[in-house]
Amino acid sequence: MAKSVSPGAVSSIMSNPNPDSSSDLPEIVVQVLNIKPTGNRYTFDVSDGMTKLKAMLPSNLSSEVVNGNIQNLGLIRVLDYTLNDIPNKNGKYLILTKCESVSPPLEAEIKVEVKREVADIVLKPKQEIVTKSAAQIIHEQSGNMAPSARMSMTRRVHPLASLNPYQGNWTIKVRLTSKGTMRHYKNAKGEGCVFNVELTDEDGTQIQATMFNEAAKKFFDVFDLGKVYYISKGTLKVANKQFKTVQNDYEMTLNENSQVEEAINEAAFIPETKFNFVPIDQLGPYVNQKELIDVIGVVQSVSPTMSIKRKIDNESVEKRDITIADDTKKTVVVSLWGELAKNLGEQLSKMVNESPVVAIKSLRVSDFQGVSLSTINRSIIDINPNSPDSQKLKSWYSSEGKETNMESLGSTMSPSMKNGGRSMYSDRVTLDHITSNPSMVKLTKNIFVWQPVFYSTLACMSLIKTDQAMYYKACKTCNKKVTEESPSSYFCQACQKATDCSLRYILSAKFTDVKCGAWFSVFSDEAEKIIGCSADDLDKMKSQDDASEYQTQLKKATWIPYLFRLMVAPREYNNEKRQRITVKAVSPVDFAAESKLLLDEISAGKV
Repeated sequence: MAKSVSPGAVSSIMSNPNPDSSSDLPEIVVQVLNIKPTGNRYTFDVSDGMTKLKAMLPSNLSSEVVNGNIQNLGLIRVLDYTLNDIPNKNGKYLILTKCESVSPPLEAEIKVEVKREVADIVLKPKQEIVTKSAAQIIHEQSGNMAPSARMSMTRRVHPLASLNPYQGNWTIKVRLTSKGTMRHYKNAKGEGCVFNVELTDEDGTQIQATMFNEAAKKFFDVFDLGKVYYISKGTLKVANKQFKTVQNDYEMTLNENSQVEEAINEAAFIPETKFNFVPIDQLGPYVNQKELIDVIGVVQSVSPTMSIKRKIDNESVEKRDITIADDTKKTVVVSLWGELAKNLGEQLSKMVNESPVVAIKSLRVSDFQGVSLSTINRSIIDINPNSPDSQKLKSWYSSEGKETNMESLGSTMSPSMKNGGRSMYSDRVTLDHITSNPSMVKLTKNIFVWQPVFYSTLACMSLIKTDQAMYYKACKTCNKKVTEESPSSYFCQACQKATDCSLRYILSAKFTDVKCGAWFSVFSDEAEKIIGCSADDLDKMKSQDDASEYQTQLKKATWIPYLFRLMVAPREYNNEKRQRITVKAVSPVDFAAESKLLLDEISAGKV
């Protein structure tokens, strides 16, 4: 049986504060010193003979001390642990989640002597240090304080960064920087409700807290955005990366027994909402990803409110689109939903001529209209924030941006882009791969579910039917189909008003590559790039007595190679499932990049 500690054990722990797997740990044997009970757990020091570290044994391992397996001056082997690092303080705690006894108590503390050469140094006698209890220190510090300040000192506030699932009693002081809406759900266990909040402490550390059912009903009206609270009696668990919205390894759950108390008459030193802005021209890598992003931009336009029916429950929800730009000289559309569309959207529509700056937190990035952003339940919009980023953007826009021709991000993203979900060289296939493989995803052994998939390909339009209806009359504001009330008057059902209209493409054409052909559905901007003119211009050609120019324009558009980003989705016709191939993006062929791709495939033996 080992009778000594592992050399440098504490240094090994400090260098790896949160090991991923206990199997990867080196041999860590330490000596237990100064063990004492603290509530239903035990605290002590661990020593490797040179360095000591404060440690804690969780309540589920307290029986090891009660049974005598772990004793003062005894040796233990650390098998798994978490090192709790408290910001702005020197104290660190080693939380032992798994350990075993190596040796009964030794006769004395192990000390490893380190020989050092000391020359011409006079050592002064060690000064006597007077120790004081925590109660004495608090009493001395609070003697001249106001009553409210003395009350706040009676709480032991923990930094968010110091919390972990193995702690029991803790109190945090945080500002509510995000509050989600109450969401109702129904599953096999019954019906319920849930809502989330984001909390930030004075160090800027954030954590997400979730409340279900009775706790959600209890605390929904208690929490107000921007206020500061003391919170205790919650639990922590490892955060689900799929749903987490802040940078924290843990997430908090509050139940009906948790305590939430507003911090009244105290200095509000907790920082406001923290943003991590992504420039508009760098949104590509986030397209269709789970990660949420923050943006800041100058509002260029605000659309009227539209009512959209959700497919999941057929309920109507309000939507409003705003277009923002930043100093990358790119624009992107942000869709506001629900209360944001109704309240803040209305406020922005009144301010749009003043070019307000908006900072938006927690947006989802999709490939709709190339690239677009969409708010979710916990999104936050700050209009004209008082921040350096906002001031910088205002200065740029007033001096330069106002006169700059902005380009939509979705229409300008490079097909040879190496990062992001919209690269024309990702998921590259030939058409026979698409037509011979239905877009299905196998969920279980005998169950298949049809699901849209995305591909990229190189093809030419080989056939377009000239007698088809290739465009429709659309509202210039929302692009929805309008109703003709008279030869020169149109009404938009979505905008609920009379409006001007323009023609927008909606056509079907056959495209061919080196392997086979397939029919694509093509819309608006993508069709205009392929046909070579706008739908209004093509309609004028068609309406002429001699339609030869119309026929010539369509013929010119054939057999020109393009790179396509395609969405392959299922559709049902006469109870038969078929594929619907929709063009999501189109770009001219970059022959230099295409040649490099072919060379890479040849080198890899794919050709």
